Parts: sequence; structure tokens; C-alpha cells
Amino acid sequence: MRLSQILPVLKAEVLCGTKWLGREAETVYGSDLLSDVLAFTTEETLLLTGLTNIQVIRTAEVSDLAGIVFVNGKRPAVEILAMAEEKGIPLLITKLPMYEACGLLYQNGLKGCM
Repeated sequence: MRLSQILPVLKAEVLCGTKWLGREAETVYGSDLLSDVLAFTTEETLLLTGLTNIQVIRTAEVSDLAGIVFVNGKRPAVEILAMAEEKGIPLLITKLPMYEACGLLYQNGLKGCM
């Protein structure tokens, strides 16, 4: 599922990386435990998280994630947006809680990593 198709499903807003909305997300993973993200995701996974720190961007880069969706309307700091833009990681935000966001993506055909 392309990131551009995910926007209306989650009623999401693009924080950075508009030019990468054509990127394909093969799977989705929702977690606030970055060690689990490193252990259980594959390339081209879309991460849903409530964490807004710099480690999320570093984890996404190492794991070659398709992008990150911040849930519960949480907004990262400007430094986080700048680093994501520099690393080529699209960032989205939704007001939905993680449970609902994951459910909607699953309902629309995006499978989990495991």
C-alpha cells in the first residue's frame, strides 16, 4: 500500500517527506519498543508509534522502514523533522490511537510483520 493511500485511511497529515508518498509499505508494525522494531520488522515496514524522540528516526534508518506514523496526535520536535528529511524518512501524524490505526490499515489490506 502506498503511503499516499494511507493518508485518507488514517486521516493523517504529512509532517515531512511529501516527495516520498509514492513509497510502498509492504507491512505495518505498531510499537513503542524500539528493540522490538529492530527485531521484528522487515524492509518497507510502516511503523506506528507514540515515541517522538531521535532514536525513532535512527531505528527507521537502520531498519530501512517505509515511513513513520505518529499516533495520538503526538508531534515530534523540529530537530526530529529535520533529521527525518535528511535521512529520507517520511513522517505522518494521525489523531487515532495505535490500536485503531493498526486495525484500519489491516482492514485495508496491509498485513503485520509477523
